[in-house]
Amino acid sequence: MNVKTVSPTSTQTYANSGTQAVLENLKDVNTIPVQAVPLETEAVTSEVLKSAKDRAFELAGDAVRYDPVAIAAEYRNRPLQVWGRMLSVFWTFFSFTFSLWFDGKTGRVAKNEKRRAARLRDILAQLGPAFIKIGQALSTRPDLVPPVYLEELTTLQDQLPAFPNEVAYQFIQEELGAHPNEIYAEISPDPIAAASLGQVYKGKLKTGETVAIKVQRPGLAENIGLDIYILRRVALWAQNTFKIIRSDLAAIMDELGERIYEEMDYTHEGQNAERFAELYGHIKDIYVPSIYWEYTRRRVLTMEWITGVKLTNLEAVKAQGIDAPYLIEVGVQCSLRQLLEHGFFHADPHPGNLLATPDGQLAYLDFGMMSEVKPYQRYGLLEAIVHLVNRDFEGLAKDYVKLDFLTPDTDLTPIIPALAGVFNNALGASVAELNFKSITDELSAVMYEYPFRVPAYYALIIRSLVTLEGIAINVDPEFKVLSKAYPYVAKRLLSDPSPELRTSLQELLFKQGEFRWNRLENLLSNARDSEDYDISKILNQALDYLFSERGDFIRDRIVLELVKGLDTLSSNAFANAKSVVGEWFGVKASQPVVSQTAQNNLAHIKRIWDILQSTPGFDGTKVLQLLPQLLVKPELQNMGQRVVGGLAQRAVARLIREFLLSSEPEVISNNGSYPKTSPQLSLPAAK
Repeated sequence: MNVKTVSPTSTQTYANSGTQAVLENLKDVNTIPVQAVPLETEAVTSEVLKSAKDRAFELAGDAVRYDPVAIAAEYRNRPLQVWGRMLSVFWTFFSFTFSLWFDGKTGRVAKNEKRRAARLRDILAQLGPAFIKIGQALSTRPDLVPPVYLEELTTLQDQLPAFPNEVAYQFIQEELGAHPNEIYAEISPDPIAAASLGQVYKGKLKTGETVAIKVQRPGLAENIGLDIYILRRVALWAQNTFKIIRSDLAAIMDELGERIYEEMDYTHEGQNAERFAELYGHIKDIYVPSIYWEYTRRRVLTMEWITGVKLTNLEAVKAQGIDAPYLIEVGVQCSLRQLLEHGFFHADPHPGNLLATPDGQLAYLDFGMMSEVKPYQRYGLLEAIVHLVNRDFEGLAKDYVKLDFLTPDTDLTPIIPALAGVFNNALGASVAELNFKSITDELSAVMYEYPFRVPAYYALIIRSLVTLEGIAINVDPEFKVLSKAYPYVAKRLLSDPSPELRTSLQELLFKQGEFRWNRLENLLSNARDSEDYDISKILNQALDYLFSERGDFIRDRIVLELVKGLDTLSSNAFANAKSVVGEWFGVKASQPVVSQTAQNNLAHIKRIWDILQSTPGFDGTKVLQLLPQLLVKPELQNMGQRVVGGLAQRAVARLIREFLLSSEPEVISNNGSYPKTSPQLSLPAAK
């Protein structure tokens, strides 16, 4: 990998690092008169044909890339700087922990709680982006963090110490080629928010659009490089020292480092925003701001201004008449599509990055930290959900092998009952009643005891989902993410044509050769609640699959069920006819005892038809119009021949029983077969 490294310049606190050096070399940008530094003009050449986006990337130059080898080489010869930073971090947390311990011993925990919470916030803000990210994640967990600490940590999202305007203006001038007053019609005198990697000004373009102008903090790469190097060394030491740690902690740190370094390139963030809008901007009530590429470079980002309030600011949300629980559902549906459909997901959905707009939409902000889930991982996660619902823990254990949690040579024999013990307990009531954290907590116990390793991609997925659930719990303590997620999972199982999910659907609907009607009813009734559920498309896909080679097993089961059902109907009709004829001749005929299974199957079919009729977009007449096309299919003709043959065999068997065997009431067993009886000649009694 080609790496552009930046030598570290300071180990001062994060809020001020790098600023002094910039100030020393900074000219007084405020003395530059308007139009004194004109914008770059271009002749009408081939360069004019380039899009603003291409031009932005060209002018942005080489970005600082994350490379652990290059970073290690940079800091290996700076032991004093590294150890100085390590001791500073250790002492900071040690003194804070000692304060908490002393409060507990002296009975002053409640009295000093607010002061300690503010101190923790200040510590994380001073220590830099890696520690700020931890604080941001904790700020979304009201179930883990006391309310006083929660309130303070929430300010880490956009209320960090700002750096001087003259530094920000200098960066804008260096990146865009002119003083901000010449580029923008308006710019706020002070930043309206300061986050971990930059600060934001509100401005207006000369064309009239209101924009957000994000400017990167000075000395960012130097501070992040040092902290990532230290954390990675600690991770490697812990991984090699404590054998109970089986996860690749260094890979997890590399994943975090790569994501943070990508955040430092604002052209990359703009590209992420456009890709996010393309994939998810069509979802109802999801809004993604536009990027103004003419005014975007590596350290400066200009994007559409979004007016809104944080979902966690319940008073402001209610004051504007916004339905916060609904927007949380919208966020859950969007997250499911990110993780399980396209794989490109927002890895930092803290409250500062999710705004409720006045018109009731959910706006996503800050696309610097994004990640991807590969196709096999997406299907593996869906298959794991199916196996969890089915309580198929052998299948679930194999899923963990596919998802790289376990090596292929791992002995699954002791792991399967361990998963059963944990999840049977967790799933005691209903899958829909679980929150996501309860599952991850239960799973952590198993991962600790057995040779699991946590893949790097999984750590970011967990962070994203747990953060989203934390926001949801803050809005509605009774909110269940899995309950809201199941309609989407049901829709995917019914509609996705991939072999992996077709196999999962078959496993879900069939158990030991028996069709589970209640599961199909549940899938259909849940899927219809999914926003983009197209029942017509699903019916067409189902028919295509049914008459494909992979649908052999399903066709066999349909033939068997049709034979049993039609035979039941015909036996009833025959018994009724025999009863009528018997009454004509004064002979009392016995009635057959019809199997409960047959009656249940007919009831299931009726309920399924009712569900289909109540599904938006379903048209029964279109289904009937498909019949002529289906009748000419050789697979359907073959099914018809097999049904006729099966009915004929049963009819012959019934005639033999009726006229040659006992007159005992005919009982059709639950599996649709007839009981064995001893042959007894029986004649009608004379009147």
